[in-house]
Amino acid sequence: MLRLLSLALAVWLAISGAGLSQTLQDILQTHRDEVLKPGRQSVGVVLDDLVASGLPQAVPFLEAWRDRDIVQRDSDGLFFRVIEDGDTVTLADLDTGAEITASTADLTESRPNGGVRRAIGDALVQFQLSDPDIAKRRAAVEAIARSMDASQLAPLQASIEDEPDVALKETKIRLADMLGALFAEGQGTRVTAIEALAGDLSVDVRAVLNRLLATTAQIAETVPEGVNVAQILDVGTDITLAEAYARLVADGRAPPLVSDDDIRTALVANITNGMIAGIPVHALGTDAARLLAYDTLAADGLVAPRVKSQQQIDAVASHVFYLAYDEPDAAVTDAARNALRAIETNLAISQGIDLGLDALSLASIYFLAAIGLAITFGVMGVINMAHGEFIMMGAYTGFVVQQFVPDYTISIIIALPLAFAITFGAGVTMERLVIRHLYHRPLETLLATFGISIALQQLAKNIFGTQARPLTSPEWLDGALVFNDVIAISYIRIAIFVLALLFLGLILFVLKRTRLGLEVRAVTQNPGMAASMGINPDRINMLTFGLGSGIAGITGVAIGLYAKVTSEMGADYIVQSFMTVVVGGVGNVWGTLAGASLIGFLQKGIEWLNPSNTLAAQTYMILFIILFIQFRPKGIIALKGRAAAD
Repeated sequence: MLRLLSLALAVWLAISGAGLSQTLQDILQTHRDEVLKPGRQSVGVVLDDLVASGLPQAVPFLEAWRDRDIVQRDSDGLFFRVIEDGDTVTLADLDTGAEITASTADLTESRPNGGVRRAIGDALVQFQLSDPDIAKRRAAVEAIARSMDASQLAPLQASIEDEPDVALKETKIRLADMLGALFAEGQGTRVTAIEALAGDLSVDVRAVLNRLLATTAQIAETVPEGVNVAQILDVGTDITLAEAYARLVADGRAPPLVSDDDIRTALVANITNGMIAGIPVHALGTDAARLLAYDTLAADGLVAPRVKSQQQIDAVASHVFYLAYDEPDAAVTDAARNALRAIETNLAISQGIDLGLDALSLASIYFLAAIGLAITFGVMGVINMAHGEFIMMGAYTGFVVQQFVPDYTISIIIALPLAFAITFGAGVTMERLVIRHLYHRPLETLLATFGISIALQQLAKNIFGTQARPLTSPEWLDGALVFNDVIAISYIRIAIFVLALLFLGLILFVLKRTRLGLEVRAVTQNPGMAASMGINPDRINMLTFGLGSGIAGITGVAIGLYAKVTSEMGADYIVQSFMTVVVGGVGNVWGTLAGASLIGFLQKGIEWLNPSNTLAAQTYMILFIILFIQFRPKGIIALKGRAAAD
């Protein structure tokens, strides 16, 4: 007995040792025919054994098999990977990688078709989910997301626990929930997976839930038991009588209607000696006569009888028209419907927030573009049509600085004060040479500044050409702040918003806490009284015009970071700038902020209502502003003093 036990133990150890030392070649030899001539139905057995083996050499084999680089040596039936092709082929051992040479006459290629290669690719994904290379793991997850096959659920779930990358692990969990919602076994498991997706706003999650809620139109005399009904269709409300009867005909439940063409064809086919059903042909000139002749033919069994209106009504009334979910489990569809409803609610809220962020960003841009104009227009009463060209000059200043300072962060730091200095000087020069001679002559001032704007545009074209120039933002301004799949705002727009807040605080400080601000407010409210108190209005006008122009230059640098820098870029903002100033209240900083907010939110709101036509949106916005000015001509926040008197 002891001998028998010893012998059995030895046999078991031998078998176990053989199993432990199993090679890739052993598995392939077990499925020799399937490997050499794989078919879509038979390849699954080979792939299952390879996946179960966990052999690391299985991955390069599958890649080579997919790429049709596997051959069998006819002399012994062993499989190899082709390295170099030619009259004499270099082969690699599938387990050791050792290279040998062989003649092409002794080799037979394995050439899997497209379906087999796709199946091999799916098997490769299962190996790659736990590959040490994170790029391969990401590629495997992306491949699963594209195919969404039930066979990928188990290996994906198995790879989650040991996933070291936090972001990729979250992606795997999310993808596993999507696959689980579609393919998991057990109602509770699927419902849990669906509930986990309820807070995800992504398009692919909504596609999965809509896939679960897909319906098919059905017809029955009574709704069968066990059918997951989505909706009972009410004839006359959800579906017309004609559509309902057409469905009955298509389902073979009712005879088809006889059309006028059918009647005409039948009558022509039954003409005998100038008569149709005993009625002379010449007497069939009316619809009633033709219908009588056709009904007579139908009574004689020569043609199909017509379906009367009451017959249609009775046929439709005797059936139930409903939509049935393709998913038979009602608990699953209920969970999917609730999850989709929650997602749609969150989606609407997120879209509103995203629209608000876009509007806030646009309002920041309009505020920066208009604040300098608000100061000059409010203090001096000058309509400066060249204000947009100061914005353009600031943007080109930033471009020129970047040609000499390759570090984009440092170049922007240099460009901002330099743009202010250049445009401040240009504004002072323009005021001293042109504007000061045209005070209280608004039409001539408008024409003069319009001519200057054209001259500055042409000068920019002569220097920089007509092609748009890049003003590159620093790396830390690349990308966007993403809250979810709907709400996102670029870092450049955030920077512009912060810059607008800084300018708001700076201008308020200058106007409220400095002597220059005191003098500016005095000249704005009553220039005559300010002059009698020793303030030089001409000097204040010059400095104010320069300040407004300098702010426009800084605005140009900010706008140029995300918009095109061309000689005409100022024209894109001059109209909105004037509207901002007029709507907000001339010469008032808070009014400019209010006007920029109103116009920014109004424009984005109109664009949301009519997204396909931005020109129409701007037209509606201008019409609204015209109406607004009729009811509040001094703007949202009217200026006191001289402006009030005017």
